[in-house]
Amino acid sequence: MITSTTVERDLKAAIRTIPDYPKPGILFRDITTLLSDAWAFRRTVDELVQPWAGMKIDKVAGIEARGFILGGAVAHQVSAGFVPIRKKGKLPHKRVSIAYSLEYGLDEMEMHEDAVVAGERVILVDDLIATGGTAEGAVKLLRQLGAEVLAACFVIDLPDLGGADKLRKLDVPVRTLLTFDGH
Repeated sequence: MITSTTVERDLKAAIRTIPDYPKPGILFRDITTLLSDAWAFRRTVDELVQPWAGMKIDKVAGIEARGFILGGAVAHQVSAGFVPIRKKGKLPHKRVSIAYSLEYGLDEMEMHEDAVVAGERVILVDDLIATGGTAEGAVKLLRQLGAEVLAACFVIDLPDLGGADKLRKLDVPVRTLLTFDGH
């Protein structure tokens, strides 16, 4: 978590909450407002990579779609390559895939089979961790190709849903900047 309450408050203020989206009872945490604020976007990227600054990081993997934006910026910041992890059927070259659990069923995600080389050190990035099914699938997909997953980084944690704990049980350190109660 961020150590400065001022920074945490400022980043939380940059995130728009949309009630009842995508269905009644859900509070959707919209980071597009954070991304459009130059200071908040820069500070978010700086805070996501802070614990790993100076370490050898070969690749940053981002989960579609907001993880592409954040992951690309993080990769630039740490001078690493970027690996997109996409929904099934979106990548044009030879792929590896994995099924993962969603709140309402199963889905599949893919990455190119040559996106990482065994032994490469990778950080996983996305905007939010909720139940953890997508992030868990991404970690398993990276490990399937022999990557060493150094950490998973998220702007927002919804701790009531347990996703960050699910990743920690896979021995993946989790970095989150903000928490929001509920779902």
